[in-house]
Amino acid sequence: MGALCGSQAPLKLIVHNERKTERVVGGNDAIPNSWPWQVSLQFSYEYDDAYFYHSCGGTIIHSTWVMTAAHCVDSPQGKVYRVALGEHNLFENDGSEMIIPVDKIIVHELWDPTQLGKGNDIAMLRLKTPAFDNGYVQLGNLPAYDEIVPHNQACYITGWGLTQSGGSIPAILQEAILPVVEYPICSRDNWWAHFVRNTMVCAGGDGFTAGCQGDSGGPLNCFSDGAWRIQGIVSFGPAPYCNTFMKPTVFTRVSAFTDWIYNVSF
Repeated sequence: MGALCGSQAPLKLIVHNERKTERVVGGNDAIPNSWPWQVSLQFSYEYDDAYFYHSCGGTIIHSTWVMTAAHCVDSPQGKVYRVALGEHNLFENDGSEMIIPVDKIIVHELWDPTQLGKGNDIAMLRLKTPAFDNGYVQLGNLPAYDEIVPHNQACYITGWGLTQSGGSIPAILQEAILPVVEYPICSRDNWWAHFVRNTMVCAGGDGFTAGCQGDSGGPLNCFSDGAWRIQGIVSFGPAPYCNTFMKPTVFTRVSAFTDWIYNVSF
């Protein structure tokens, strides 16, 4: 990673449920810094940048680039964004955090905020200064182009989302196992039907464990070939109850966008 780090400003954070993003239901506290590529995407208002609000997750995949969902940053007017790397407890300074402002946002050109089911829910954030390996931050691994995760493979969703529908945001990063549901099943009429595409990954759907408001943009972590790979970006789920039977959390399939990622960043 790069040799410079971002500003180590004190973390002043307020919970803010501005929009219906996705968060973890049915998860557990993660071991501190066990998902070192996990990012907390935070924003402030231009007229008052003393306080920042956790809004979404993300994944650092290059010293100056973070991957997240397009719907997390498709309304940037009047907002200032930053990322918190090496984060564990949102409400405490753990000594592992690296806080870096975002200076450029690239949203996929085919993203349509009025039609979430069309896909392309992906964005890249360029950091103002490079991150570096401080012992708590590592880069997330991308999958091979068009790689498909096998049906029923156990992957992990991670994030600071609501732990129950209508609940409150947790202080501690949550993790939960979500088995992948293959596209031919997830696209059945009694599952997600035409709302999912083969450029997406479904995971979960047992009615107990799911992403929920606020995990949007965060990773679906799947282990293959001796390493954790970021196979998905949290995109959407059922409303108002996140943990709905046969309505798994839906992720942007990263392997369908690796060419785009390399073309617009790095």
